[in-house]
Amino acid sequence: MQVAKEYKLFIDGEWVASGNGTVANDMNPATGEVFARVHQASRDDIELAIAAAYRAKDEWGNMLANQREAILLKAATVLESRMQEMAEVLMDEAGSGYGKAMFESSFVVNLLRSAAGECRRIYGETIPSDSPGLFSMSVRRPLGVIAGIAPFNFPFLLAMKKVAMALAAGNTFVLKPASYTPVIGLKIGELFEAAGLPKGVLNIIPCQGATLGDTLVADPRIRMVTFTGSTEVGKQLGAEAGKHLKKISLEMGGKSPMIVLNDADLDYAVNAAAFGVFLHQGQVCMANSRLIVEAGVFDAFCEKFTAKARSYQVGDPHDPRTVIGPLIDRKQCSFIDGHVSDALAKGAKLLCGGTSEGNFYQPTILAGVTTDMRVFREESFGPVVSVILATDSEDALRLANDSSFGLSAALITNDLQKAFDLSLRLESGMVHVNNCTAYDEPNVPFGGIKDSGFGREGGHYSMDEMTELKWITVQMGQRKFPF
Repeated sequence: MQVAKEYKLFIDGEWVASGNGTVANDMNPATGEVFARVHQASRDDIELAIAAAYRAKDEWGNMLANQREAILLKAATVLESRMQEMAEVLMDEAGSGYGKAMFESSFVVNLLRSAAGECRRIYGETIPSDSPGLFSMSVRRPLGVIAGIAPFNFPFLLAMKKVAMALAAGNTFVLKPASYTPVIGLKIGELFEAAGLPKGVLNIIPCQGATLGDTLVADPRIRMVTFTGSTEVGKQLGAEAGKHLKKISLEMGGKSPMIVLNDADLDYAVNAAAFGVFLHQGQVCMANSRLIVEAGVFDAFCEKFTAKARSYQVGDPHDPRTVIGPLIDRKQCSFIDGHVSDALAKGAKLLCGGTSEGNFYQPTILAGVTTDMRVFREESFGPVVSVILATDSEDALRLANDSSFGLSAALITNDLQKAFDLSLRLESGMVHVNNCTAYDEPNVPFGGIKDSGFGREGGHYSMDEMTELKWITVQMGQRKFPF
């Protein structure tokens, strides 16, 4: 049996052992075997990481834009030569299917290049003044130290989105990878080390949440916290940030709706719906887990959708034919079982799935789901989807908006007027017409409303979030003072 590789912390440009000697097993969710042994940061290690980032902030923040740009572009080039390696980590550590792992790695290449371009686009503006001879302008300056907390589902993409954009804006960074997927977070350190990033600019500290506590939010040296994860944890961080007047961005959960209207191409709608909910076993915050289908096509949609779900291969994520890989933890299977049993007890019909073995949950479709069922309200974070009957497009809109979440939404229709009308009225941070809800690009304003969070990630929207707007005036000549 192969001995699991050991990974250390990345602090101040060095790979260092945990200060208290704690090393944790990182498990492969598909096999249940130990994938890696990862050092866990102690409170002293966290202090060292914050101190290193704080020391490095002025030099990095004042570095020329083209110098930061060159490092980000070099990191992208290094990653291109190591994409297969990163994909293997994503398959073994996160249970990502082969296609998802390769997509995520290639997305990160584009993300790094997009961030590099933003180095030269941190714009201020001149402002007309009411005072004679006064030159008035705004400039954007780096915040200083930013801390990021990454999730396990897209651990490479979502961690790098935070890191790359923060570095492009001239900030230094402390990254806490997800406890389930620390190795891919540490690989980010390897990429930037190879790209020549100065010491202290990026620090990566795998650790347990209990050790981290509110340290990143409470520490005055950290000017912003950016978080992707559950709504429950995000609300706790947001409340703590308020106590310290700390800037924070939150990208949290979702129960994203896809509306299928009577005029939709049903085969296309089924394909879009299936990809949008079964991608990465449904462990996607923007998965279209509520399919709201207009009455005229409801039965036909259910029949076609069920046939497609039943055709999916469940199993080894390394097999390119596999669509449904493992959930990150067996506990999630029990949680999904609760959603399914509650729905069936309240009158829903199970069209397929509803069973699991180990960490593998069969693709599951529930028809006739109503608003009083848990699965309508709560995020399942697994391969389970509700098909909900709508009498017409207005009823579909009502059902879609009947949620505490508002991350992503989709609409399948060939009626241009309804497409625009419903898009504007859907309570969601993102709306995709004739697409599924699971879509992202490096330069778009990604984020949600309501319990799905606030703040936006991507392109110049990240630059706005991760910089401070400063007003500067220059008086030409002498101002006349009234006294």
